[in-house]
Amino acid sequence: MRDSRYDVTLCGDGTQLCAELVWLGNGADNAENLPYLNTLLIDHAQQTRPNQWKGDLHIYGQTAAGTITQVSADQITLKGCVAFVICKSYQMYRYVE
Repeated sequence: MRDSRYDVTLCGDGTQLCAELVWLGNGADNAENLPYLNTLLIDHAQQTRPNQWKGDLHIYGQTAAGTITQVSADQITLKGCVAFVICKSYQMYRYVE
């Protein structure tokens, strides 16, 4: 089971991508992470081509330029870079109850 959940939606004019942290669990619901609950991880990223967006990612208090790619109907990949030097990739999967 994953330790966080995000509400990923098309926002703004309907083509931008947003993701809000809506749930922390499995030990992630601690004092260090709670300030990020109900905040945007993906902040109105602009669509650059089908299934791809670019914009700001807010990860643990850091803002990074990022690319979000929809890999499949149930998965997106986030790649964020700070100062084009330090880059990380994250996988996000659709949660089904």
